[in-house]
Amino acid sequence: MSKSSQRNAYGAELLAICKENENVVALDADLCGGTQSIQVQQGKPESFYEMGIGEQNMITIAAGLALAGKIPVAHSFAVFIGGRSFEQIRQGVCLPKLNVNIVGASCGVSDFADGATHQAIEDVAVMRVLPHMTIFSPADAEEARKAIRAAVNLDGPCYIRINRNEIPDVTTRDTPMEIGKPHVMAGGKDVAICASGHMVALSLEARQILAGKGVDARVINFATIKPLDPAAVRAAVGPCPRILTVEEHSVIGGLGSAVLEALADNPIPLRRHGVKDVFGESAEKYDRILAKHGLTAERIAEEALVK
Repeated sequence: MSKSSQRNAYGAELLAICKENENVVALDADLCGGTQSIQVQQGKPESFYEMGIGEQNMITIAAGLALAGKIPVAHSFAVFIGGRSFEQIRQGVCLPKLNVNIVGASCGVSDFADGATHQAIEDVAVMRVLPHMTIFSPADAEEARKAIRAAVNLDGPCYIRINRNEIPDVTTRDTPMEIGKPHVMAGGKDVAICASGHMVALSLEARQILAGKGVDARVINFATIKPLDPAAVRAAVGPCPRILTVEEHSVIGGLGSAVLEALADNPIPLRRHGVKDVFGESAEKYDRILAKHGLTAERIAEEALVK
């Protein structure tokens, strides 16, 4: 598969949106190079606000901009924007249901070199508990572009997870992305692998491994984790008698929990695979920290075989 930088594609799309709509503005907490909001700073500086290292203040100002009719997009690393500014997001954005878009860059363990302090493996759980919040976890660069376009046009708060690294291109401009509804990337009848973000590409690789073992795996892309339409989830799972969820996030409170809750009234046997209730750690390469947590195609295939 070809690979693209999700964050670079995101930044370019945000710049294009800012040029199209004067009301869309970008805010950043002194990390514009890492979040790629720097593309707005350089390409349309009048639509960019550098807030310094102050996520709480940035979210409060974003709320004020939303009340004034702007469509703010606030950026920081995922671990900081949800953790430091949770109260401001809860009280100032979600409670009044303001149109504030929050972008968490370097999600999961994608900031491999900086270790546990910079790796966001609980951000989905934090954001998912908030009423009115919509959560996007795009699978690749193309879906990152679609996510920011959908977010700025949605009435209410949104959170978008963005990977730090180049990851495989698994979707195209024509691939559907509908809020609340997963998309079947590859059909199968033996096991449904439900994945989000970079794990979609690895799950497609795992499907090939499983095919060699006589297992027909279905791969489902959850580009949005909240809301989830239970009927759409069940339809996506199709005839599969069991489910494996895969996420670059803690197994607590993330995609696996969301799918379990969506199917709670009519459950299907489900196993969750992700970060096992531990913090991350530093690594020389992204692949190494993924392997440490079992987030590889080979390990996903092994987990899918467990009944």
